Amino acid sequence: MSMTMTQKILAAHAGLDKVEAGQLILVNLDRVLGNDITSPVAIKEFEKIGATAVYDKDKVTMVMDHFAPNKDIKAATQCKMCRDFCDKHEVTHFYDVGQMGIEHALLPEKGLVVPGDVVIGADSHTCTYGALGAFSTGVGSTDMACGMATGKAWFKVPSAIKFILKGKLNKYVSGKDVILHIIGKIGVDGALYKSMEFTGEGVQSLTIFDRLTISNMAIEAGAKNGIFEVDEQTIAYVKERSDRDFPIYKADEDAVYDETYEIDLSEIKSTVAFPHLPENTKTFDEIGDIKIDQVVIGSCTNGQYKDLAEAAEIFKGKKVAKRVRAIIIPATQDIYMKAMENGLLKIFIEAGCIVSTPTCGPCLGGYMGILAAGERAVATTNRNFVGRMGHVESEVYLASPTVAAASAIAGKIADPAEVMK
Repeated sequence: MSMTMTQKILAAHAGLDKVEAGQLILVNLDRVLGNDITSPVAIKEFEKIGATAVYDKDKVTMVMDHFAPNKDIKAATQCKMCRDFCDKHEVTHFYDVGQMGIEHALLPEKGLVVPGDVVIGADSHTCTYGALGAFSTGVGSTDMACGMATGKAWFKVPSAIKFILKGKLNKYVSGKDVILHIIGKIGVDGALYKSMEFTGEGVQSLTIFDRLTISNMAIEAGAKNGIFEVDEQTIAYVKERSDRDFPIYKADEDAVYDETYEIDLSEIKSTVAFPHLPENTKTFDEIGDIKIDQVVIGSCTNGQYKDLAEAAEIFKGKKVAKRVRAIIIPATQDIYMKAMENGLLKIFIEAGCIVSTPTCGPCLGGYMGILAAGERAVATTNRNFVGRMGHVESEVYLASPTVAAASAIAGKIADPAEVMK
């Protein structure tokens, strides 16, 4: 029987020759991930079930990124619980202040995920690693606890939607615009519990970081996972960071998909998701004069060096508009260092931005950029639900780093092509 990429990976990890959509299977895990919010709950469940050791100290990972550096006593207590657990069980991959980064940028950077892996994480954006040809998905803290104890997880095999990409992106258009375009097209439940599988000659024109962004936001279309075909670019990225051998899975030519979409990348325009859903998308021929109070460039979706470099190109020699707060958050320490060495931080600061240590902070309304009632923010984050970044009467507009930077300069939602004229 023919299978999709995702189905082939799951079959291999379940020790089965074939699987089909809807089938319940028990799968062996290559990595179990948690952060400072979800791991404490998982730790309590781990202890409640009587587990005395993690299944593999090299395959459990905890990253302190949501409220770290600690924002208050509760955050400090949560991080301490994670720290103590990882010390007790000799967990190899524990990342705290000074070594940490935003988890879904850090794991690919560290070479902890390779093509063909099965990864679960107690965070919905764990689907990011599909950019590398892995099956990765978010789970609850109870599943994380069982995964840490047994190295296994139950899955219902998802059906799939195929996205055939062709062409190349235009200047100032990036992976963020691609995924916002797709979500605007199919809706926030358009891929509910399905695998979003990306193929076609257009994939080669997308950087790994564009693919990470697209896979990261698969969950915003309701998907179980997003996954890209492995190509030479994937292999080069992974081999630079990992010495693990890995299989490459490609969908069978006669694999069955619920739907197929063809997308010409050259036709995609800069796209903004208006409040209060990622599907509420508009392009600049539909956007009027919308003044803003804050811009956030960062997050697991768009905190890569490429994102910062694209924003810096817009900011260079310009100033942030009066009464606009512009916050730049490199996703990892290595990205922060590279941005510093290459002069990006100087560009940001001279433009009137602030630069933060790596953190998820403002994305989930945690800290480092909370909105008051009536305030509007343009953010390169992944969600713009009611109250997502602060007060329930605030508004979040999702956009690419170039649109966010252009908006900071203009003091309103702005097209980077216009700002750079």
